[in-house]
Amino acid sequence: MRALCTGLDLKGTLLLASEGINGTVAGRAEAIDALVAELRQGVLFQGRLDNLELKFSTAAEMPFRRMKVRLKKEIVTLGSPEADPVARVGTYVSARDWNRLLEDSDIVLIDTRNDFEVAMGTFEGAVDPRIKSFSEFRDFVAKDLDPAKHRKVAMFCTGGIRCEKASAYMLAKGFEEVYHLKGGILQYLEDVPEAESRWQGGCFVFDERIALGHGLLELPAAARQMEDDASHE
Repeated sequence: MRALCTGLDLKGTLLLASEGINGTVAGRAEAIDALVAELRQGVLFQGRLDNLELKFSTAAEMPFRRMKVRLKKEIVTLGSPEADPVARVGTYVSARDWNRLLEDSDIVLIDTRNDFEVAMGTFEGAVDPRIKSFSEFRDFVAKDLDPAKHRKVAMFCTGGIRCEKASAYMLAKGFEEVYHLKGGILQYLEDVPEAESRWQGGCFVFDERIALGHGLLELPAAARQMEDDASHE
């Protein structure tokens, strides 16, 4: 996989695990097309990724410095064997239907991302677990949530991966109605017009673009603010 990406002059990060594949890469359009074709139909995965979900956006400059391919036990580390997204996940809610779900007053809306991501932007009314890493999500559930009291839970994250793992974990812990945003915040920002949006701020991304807004457009002001904050620490 690394040789393929390097040969196509792609840069970015790909994570591989028994759960699947996740990552972000950047390069020329024809190189991206070649990679997608290999993932979906090539000999490396033999059709196992034919239902791969993809998101496309642009950048003014190359947002990565090199190409990294990593093998991991979990795509996102929660450290709980009972949280198996291959076996069971919560109910997917499309970006187009997300606002309607949030109109339910019984819904507890949870942002499953790290605290610095939440600080840049989130959905109005969302609970911030104030976690430094995703593995701390288990402690948040144990301390702050109760399946007897919180009967309807909706969750979201950047691209939907963390929520698949989080929803599997919560179902295993006895929560009955668990919903999560299909495709994550990025899909919402791509599909939902800004005039109808319940998103506030920017969506942090793990590359040199720093943050994206509606239409998956880069937010240069957010990037400059992050750099200024870092320089004053």
